[in-house]
Parts: sequence; C-alpha cells; structure tokens
Amino acid sequence: MTTQTQTLRRIAILSVHTSPLHQPGTGDSGGMNVYIAETAQAIAKRGIEVEIFTRATSIEEPETIQLAPGVTVRHIPAGPFEGLSKEDLPGQLCAVTAGVLRAEAARREGFYDLIHSHYWLSGQVGWIAQERWHVPLVHTMHTMARVKNKQMSADDQPEPAIREIGEEQVVLAADRLVANTDAEAAELIDLYGAEPNRVRVVHPGVNLEVFSPGDSAAARANLGIAPDATVLLFVGRIQPLKAPDVLVRAAAELVNMNPALRKNLVVAICGGPSGTGLSRPDALVNLAKELGIEDVVRFEPPVSRDELVTWYRAATVCVVPSYSESFGLVAIEAQACGTPVVAANVGGLPTAISDGMSGVLVDGHNETNWAHAIESITGNPQRRQALSVGALKHAAEFSWERTTDELLAVYQEAIASSEQRQ
Repeated sequence: MTTQTQTLRRIAILSVHTSPLHQPGTGDSGGMNVYIAETAQAIAKRGIEVEIFTRATSIEEPETIQLAPGVTVRHIPAGPFEGLSKEDLPGQLCAVTAGVLRAEAARREGFYDLIHSHYWLSGQVGWIAQERWHVPLVHTMHTMARVKNKQMSADDQPEPAIREIGEEQVVLAADRLVANTDAEAAELIDLYGAEPNRVRVVHPGVNLEVFSPGDSAAARANLGIAPDATVLLFVGRIQPLKAPDVLVRAAAELVNMNPALRKNLVVAICGGPSGTGLSRPDALVNLAKELGIEDVVRFEPPVSRDELVTWYRAATVCVVPSYSESFGLVAIEAQACGTPVVAANVGGLPTAISDGMSGVLVDGHNETNWAHAIESITGNPQRRQALSVGALKHAAEFSWERTTDELLAVYQEAIASSEQRQ
C-alpha cells in the first residue's frame, strides 16, 4: 500500500436509487451498479473498509449484507419498498438522509474518512452528510440532465428541472467531481459551471479476468445459435435513451439490402424495460413485427455476468446506439471478449471505442447509416478479425485496478482540500 492511501481507513459510498447487488440490465440497474461493485471490492483489497448505502427495495432485504470481504451494503428504509420509480425518489431524500446519518451516529465520531456519492440523488444525501461528518465529498454524476436533454430521442421525455437544480447544488458542494471521460469533464464545466480544478477524469474499467475471449462456436452452441449465424447483440436497458430500436431498424434495412441474410441473422436484445421505456414495454417487440423481422429478433431477459460473457463471445458485432452515454461499459466488456463494437459517436463512447481499430463510431441515428456500418464488419470477415484483435488491445488499457488507483489519488486530493478549508 502506498503512503497516499494510508490515511484512508473507511469510506462511505452512496448509491441511493440502485444497489450494486441488483442485476444490471433492468429497472435502474446498469453500468453504475457494476462500477460501484467493482471499485468497492478493489478498494477493500487495499485494506480500506467500504460501506455502501442504498435504499431498501424489499422487506426481505437484511439491514446489512456483505458484498465481499471489507465491503458492506447497508439498506436504508425510505418510503414503500416497491412501486417507487427513480423519478419519485426526490420525495424520499429526507428519509434516506436521516437513515444514513442515523447509521453514522451509532458509530464513534470520525468513523468515515470520505464520502463518494454516485448520481445526483446520492449527491444530495452526500452534501448533508459531508457537512455533518466534516469529511470530504467526492461525486460521480454518471449521467447528467442537461446532457440527456440535449441529446434525447424524439420519443423520450426530458429530465425535470428539479434534477438540473439538484445537480447544480451537488457540483457546488463536492470537493472533487469524478468524470468518466474528458468529454464529461468538459460538460461539467461548460453546462454546470464546475470549477476546473475540482474536476478529475477517471476512466471506468472492465474485469479482464471475467470478460475475455473464448470459443465462439461453443458459446453459440450453448445459446442455441447456428455456428454460421450473423449475430448482432444489444445489451442494456430497453428505453429510448439506449436506442435499441435503432438496431432493430438497421437489421430490417440489412435484410432489405440482402434478403439472403435473413436465414442466418440473429438480432439479440438482452435487457429489460426501464425508465421511460416502462410506459411501452412491448414497443420493441411490436416494432420488430411491423418491420417484418420478428423471426430474427431474439429477446432475452437480463442475464448473469457469466451468461453475458457467453453472449459477447457469440456475437459477430455488439451494437451500442445510445443517444447519451457517460462512458459505455458494455462496449468495453464486448471488446474485452474480442467482439468489435458499432456505437454512436456520443458522450464517452469515443473513449470506450477506438474508431477504426476496435470498432466503428456512427454519427446520428439514421438506420441506413447504421446498417452500412454494421455490414462493413459483418460482410468483411478479414476486417472483422482485424477489429477483434484491436478490440482486445484497446480493452486491455482499461482495468478496475487502474480505475481504483486513480480514484484513491482523487480521494487523497479531496482529503487535503477539505483539511485546508477547515
């Protein structure tokens, strides 16, 4: 352990609206859950205790549960256990804050050395806890209302003003703001007036031991997919922001361009309805029917990490057509398995993907452009192989150990900054 991290004994991580114990790919669970779980475990391995606070969503959840050695998840009762959407949670922030402060009050004074909050709801709780505990607050947005509202699809709903105001308050309160990419750092500064000297860029990582290349034929046999199939894979929550409809429309365009492709085409959608997608849970199924390709589209529920690796290995291409992404963990996971990615040229995706080396970035969301970008890989085995090699090389640059090293450096900065203020 370096001398920089020795002053850190114990940190509190706040993840109000979603738990790292929840299955990514449905509800409000996604890349943020993975980020918190992976970094918490890596931090604990450095000898620093981690306690994660999240809202209880089931009466069956114990008050505390150990995620890994040195990592405890604490469930805070706030409002009804079920039936609350993320949009309803601002009304429960007082209850969450009271629960977090109550848990700390039962400890000795100075129990936590630092708070790291994730998403604006957690930042609101962290803002109060920071002042009460006299410790620094580090905050990661993951997504931002003003960014989403600028880039949202025509059929999505804008983020409310209360979120924009809440985000501004957190930006002002935090000792350090952790951005996933340079693009996100610029958005914090330009759209929220963040002080540049308090913004730090730390790239998320990927578990390179779990997400790794493997036998594609075996993966396809395991999933009941023909060995010669062209497999287009989408992984994520089914909602307008993630734009799985762009893949479905592009697949229909590919079939129109080459009718013979139909007999060997599999479009796999792995995930569940979420967010504004909950109002029309069958929209994607109906779209596939309207476009006449329901026979090639395969809908899969969110799957375990091991099953997800199987899907990545089975895929010809992983498609990430989001309107907004702070980073895009799915893209890195796919590349770590040797699968090229076709992704939207937005947000953090140009960092997660090396255009032309590990995948292809697409401007806009026109299905014809997406069809041509996908076909440029699926129709050219030599290029697909070259991109696969590049994908492995690019993904190797990202690891949770590296992310954790950089986070701990930011934590130390925040502690020093906080001490100077006091």
